[in-house]
Amino acid sequence: MLAYYDKIIVGIAVSLLAGALLGVVTTIAFQTGLFIGTLVATLLVYDAIFRNPPLPATDPRVAAAAIVWHAILAVLAISAVG
Repeated sequence: MLAYYDKIIVGIAVSLLAGALLGVVTTIAFQTGLFIGTLVATLLVYDAIFRNPPLPATDPRVAAAAIVWHAILAVLAISAVG
């Protein structure tokens, strides 16, 4: 049986793969499909970090993880547009 955070990790992988598949199978550009998958993955990360954090919200690692994830999201957004 998968634990909650294992399901989150699987959900992130599935959303990214689905976004990539969306870009390959449909007329949507690959980068746009991947960006859509990234947005869904961001919701899952938000849920895991802020709604049900494994660490107390005051732990600096929570903020660091959020900053790193959003930096990755920004890079993907810029690459999708450019």
